[in-house]
Amino acid sequence: MSRIDFASRVGVWWTSDQWSINDVIGRAREIEQLGYGSLFYGEAGGKETFTQAAALLSGTERLVVGTGIANIHARSAPASESGARTLTAQYPGRFVLGLGVSHAPLVERSYAGSYSRPLSTMRDYLQTMDAVPAEVEPGAQRPTRLLAALGPKMIELSSTAADGAHPYLVTPEHTASTREQLGPDKWVVSEQAAALTTDRQEGLRRGHQHLHMYSQLPNYQNSWLRQGFDESDLVVGGSDRLAEGMVAMGDAETVAAQVTRHLDAGADHVVIQVLGEDPAADPLPALRELAPALGLG
Repeated sequence: MSRIDFASRVGVWWTSDQWSINDVIGRAREIEQLGYGSLFYGEAGGKETFTQAAALLSGTERLVVGTGIANIHARSAPASESGARTLTAQYPGRFVLGLGVSHAPLVERSYAGSYSRPLSTMRDYLQTMDAVPAEVEPGAQRPTRLLAALGPKMIELSSTAADGAHPYLVTPEHTASTREQLGPDKWVVSEQAAALTTDRQEGLRRGHQHLHMYSQLPNYQNSWLRQGFDESDLVVGGSDRLAEGMVAMGDAETVAAQVTRHLDAGADHVVIQVLGEDPAADPLPALRELAPALGLG
């Protein structure tokens, strides 16, 4: 298994595009102090992912920083490989390169690209990365790669051409099937959304708000159908059943129990995405409350 020096088995998933990078770094330092082992973040037209990773790594001491995910349509394979090798050389064991094929609407609208044959596109991209010569960063190890893998074919590619998978919006049962397909020697880093509130209606509101965009994307719709949901769950924002299946709602102990289910199912590491009252809310108050329940500190 490739090297990732997680300080604990639980981390954070936070896309902070609406925050200044200096404010993000300040919060990353507290996330590290609280005992969380990582900070993963998305890429969908906001901050540039490698620049953000470099800032977060330089501003912390041991926190693992992961792209969750870097959109392969946003930059060439050699650019991704060379940038990731440089970060790996500077911060060995602390940078994780999560890669994904993104979604047809985003690729075609924002990057003027083609979304045909996503599996082949990812396979070709990884092969081109492999061909980048060692001289681009002499002596550096190849960066740890995780794929945003929802379906069985992409999960298989995570095993044969990468170091593991980064499942997103999945149940613990999906984590278990991913672990079974990947075997024991690959990384599984699962994301878990959480609404830290004992008010069920407020939890559902945050869940539906979170799922609003994802529920309109075919990749996630198909993933949820494979996970046992049905067409009635695929309304915009998701049904209540889907929201409760994707988002841990309740007090800190309830959220921690769902994280434990992923770990027991075979995840090496779970990243918690806190859903606040609005998408730009500061995640730290909830993360402070969650840390003791998660055994951190």
